[in-house]
Amino acid sequence: MVDNLIKNNNHESEDFDMTKIRDYNMNGTIILGVDAGYGNYKTARCCFPTSVSRSDQPPIFTRNFLEYDGGYYTIGEGYKDFVAEKSMDDDNYILTLAAIAKELKARELSTAKIHLAVGLPLKWVQAQRDSFREYMLQNRQVDYKYAGKHYAVDIVDCTVMPKCYAAIAENLPDFKGMHMIADIGNGTMNVMILNNGKASESKSWTVKLGANECFMAIRNLILDRKAEEVPAEIIENYLRYGDTKVGEEYQQLMEEAAKPYVDKIFAELKAHGYNPNLMKLYVMGGGCSVGEADC
Repeated sequence: MVDNLIKNNNHESEDFDMTKIRDYNMNGTIILGVDAGYGNYKTARCCFPTSVSRSDQPPIFTRNFLEYDGGYYTIGEGYKDFVAEKSMDDDNYILTLAAIAKELKARELSTAKIHLAVGLPLKWVQAQRDSFREYMLQNRQVDYKYAGKHYAVDIVDCTVMPKCYAAIAENLPDFKGMHMIADIGNGTMNVMILNNGKASESKSWTVKLGANECFMAIRNLILDRKAEEVPAEIIENYLRYGDTKVGEEYQQLMEEAAKPYVDKIFAELKAHGYNPNLMKLYVMGGGCSVGEADC
């Protein structure tokens, strides 16, 4: 997917193999990474939409709910609105508990001591780090149920890391020369330039140019041209896979709306110093799959 995005804009890319899952423990404490994205929550072993719906009774049609503090929270059906200050949104805590449960289930655990490692947009970390860390540590001992299974978790500490940089931190020795890294999420795009593996604050940016902008462009174009509201799942499948098995006219409209978004991405990268003759470009994150649109 990354190759398509770069190739279709006459640029070059280079891939690292980051598919191997490694578990980290320190003195009996699991170091557990949770990417609290605006579109999806991710751990090493799971990915699910950022959505929470609370009720006073358990849902009827799904077991994919979290029972906590007297409420029942259905997880991952739909998406949330963009909220820049994550610690001001109680849903992020519920989503983090769900992510912990999913990760522990994959490890066949129901109790654990956990050191959370969470991320914030690259340039927002400095302003939001302390409040987000306190938010994540609001309850050091948490008992809850997820998908019918009980979990007892001790959250002993939390480290807040900058997105984009955290994704390539272990590979920094491999970045010889000049490189630009672009992490395209649902709400933001984080960009940084590395010089021989070294980053600097003056060469890092967070731009509100996430894949949700492309989603809305597709939705609005079809609404304008066809006077129809396309189901969100169809647009999401197009952004993920490039082909949703819909009629040709709708496929063409989605491509028409997606192309300007990819052009805008590269215009933004060039505005921040990208020159394909001077540096290599690495694109990561869910938004990079927009390249499947043959832009």
